[in-house]
Amino acid sequence: MSTMKVSFPGGKRVDAEYHGFTIPTDQLPKAGGEGSAPQPFDLFLASIATCAGIYVKGYCDARHIATDGLELRMDVERDQKGRRVARLALEIVLPEGFPEKHRDAVARAADLCSVKKHIFDPPAFEVRTRSAEEPEGAAAGLSTGAAASGSEVAFGG
Repeated sequence: MSTMKVSFPGGKRVDAEYHGFTIPTDQLPKAGGEGSAPQPFDLFLASIATCAGIYVKGYCDARHIATDGLELRMDVERDQKGRRVARLALEIVLPEGFPEKHRDAVARAADLCSVKKHIFDPPAFEVRTRSAEEPEGAAAGLSTGAAASGSEVAFGG
């Protein structure tokens, strides 16, 4: 098991420390932040696109296909109310001279993204509280719920 530590450096900023990296987030000024870093949901979306991108890059590298000019774009379509993402459309823009025989395979490579796989087969979520004086593992107020879309999350006390 690995652990991510989240800290609150001020304002609406929330930072995550994971595997030696600090990942800053902030809110837009209209939400009370300074706009100094991406919002957490923006990082979620970026993780999907960059995950697909690393699979495309790996496919090309393994076949010695140059990636100069290769681009991946992701369109984010929201529902009628604009609150939830309804559709994500990935488009791989192939540069001039990209081998035609690899066109479909590079799209299949992008589809292997492990972030996407976690969305389709989500992990269980648990939220616990403990005071700083209590040892790790002495959590109270366990909250659990299904992470599948459309399901209700039940919170226990």
